[in-house]
Amino acid sequence: MTGVTRPALGCVGQPRLLAGLDAAPRLDRVGHLTVHGALPPYPGDALVELAEGIDLRGRGGAGFPFARKLRAVTRSARAREGRTAVVVNGSEGEPSCLKDTALLLHVPHLVLDGALLAAAALGAEDIVVGVTREDVEQSLRAAVAERGPAGSRVRVVRLPERFVTGEGTSLVNGLDGGSALPSGQKVRTSERGLGGLPTLLSNTETYAQLAVAARLGAAAYRSAGLPTEPGTILLTVGGSTVVEVPTGTSLAYVLDLCGSAPGQGVLVGGYHGRWLAPGAARSAALSRASLSAFDAVLGAGAVLPLPEDTCPAGEVARVARWMADESAGQCGPCVRGLPSLAGAVEDLVGGGGRAALEAVESRMRAVRGRGACSHPDGTSSFVASALAVFPEEFRDHALGSGCGRRVLGALPLPEDENPERLVVDWTLCKGHGLCVDLLPDVVRLDADGFPAQGVMPVPGRLRPKALRAVRRCPALALRIQE
Repeated sequence: MTGVTRPALGCVGQPRLLAGLDAAPRLDRVGHLTVHGALPPYPGDALVELAEGIDLRGRGGAGFPFARKLRAVTRSARAREGRTAVVVNGSEGEPSCLKDTALLLHVPHLVLDGALLAAAALGAEDIVVGVTREDVEQSLRAAVAERGPAGSRVRVVRLPERFVTGEGTSLVNGLDGGSALPSGQKVRTSERGLGGLPTLLSNTETYAQLAVAARLGAAAYRSAGLPTEPGTILLTVGGSTVVEVPTGTSLAYVLDLCGSAPGQGVLVGGYHGRWLAPGAARSAALSRASLSAFDAVLGAGAVLPLPEDTCPAGEVARVARWMADESAGQCGPCVRGLPSLAGAVEDLVGGGGRAALEAVESRMRAVRGRGACSHPDGTSSFVASALAVFPEEFRDHALGSGCGRRVLGALPLPEDENPERLVVDWTLCKGHGLCVDLLPDVVRLDADGFPAQGVMPVPGRLRPKALRAVRRCPALALRIQE
């Protein structure tokens, strides 16, 4: 599961968010103050000016200006008895993202500083941090305890580890004691969020950046990065390494720093992101302006290079299936549309012909703009981007020739805790070998052409192919066992 993955850390240039971690694996309260110093007070107007002066934007995916959020909450509060709340989104339901986890595990006080700073400026009484991992919860609770009475205002709540948990209304619903599922209503949390109060909701890195800027001041903060996009950003590279870099840094340089390369292409922004072809990945810089030229956004900061030795079509199919399984299950595009899209992609990869290619296009059109949240749109855009960057791969698979490469799982997904098993009935098996053609990532043949094992675990992403192998076995020698 993603809950046991602990990121490696690195940086380009002078670290800010990750400062001090070269000497200690986690900064407790004393270590935090030693590295960063005391937090200066910022009245409401001054905090808005600071956020505007550094063009601070949300680092959870949408990139919404933080100063506008502060103003919106303030306006709503004036019309509703003045009460407000502050929420920190510390949930990372996507296995390709670990940057917020890194902050909460290693420098939790930087995040708490930002949340407390915002709460003081808004006069908010409630500060709630929503998380999904047990180790992150423990780190945060320890940090709150280290603050003594000052930490009593902060509440830490653990929610289910799912992709949709981090959606704004989903997070608020969960923190309010309900199901952590999107509401489907177009209501801004700045108007009605936690407990019905105007709520400032932003992700972990945003609050940490605010705490850094409060100490440095706008001018010093702008000394790193681009003049138009100042500061540093956190990236998760390859689903395992968290790197802090100044904005404007070359994407190719960051990949090289992490021992990687553009390979067959790079997925930027995670599983609701966009694919960059190798040439684009080599020329792109890590900035909004540069990535927008390739119709891409940095999103939550996930950067996933695809190695040369894996099958792009197969990798996309397994992620599409996982995304369908992560549906909130509350609207037709999620309940029916995404599983249908995932099935169409799997049929295409399995040699479904031109009809399968057309089916994928049809399923994508059917879910776009119709979901109760952005999950159907994001998933269909992920598939559409892959079709645009790997057209020959998908065409070859659809027409039956394929690429000849195995699916290595280069795009990280949670491991199955209790996988189903493919079982061979040796009294029936005739060694036809069809099962290895349908399930090359599960079945291996021995020297005589029979399955090398009688019981083989089947990852959830491969269940449809396993069922197909069971149905198509000429000797009826296969079955699925839980």
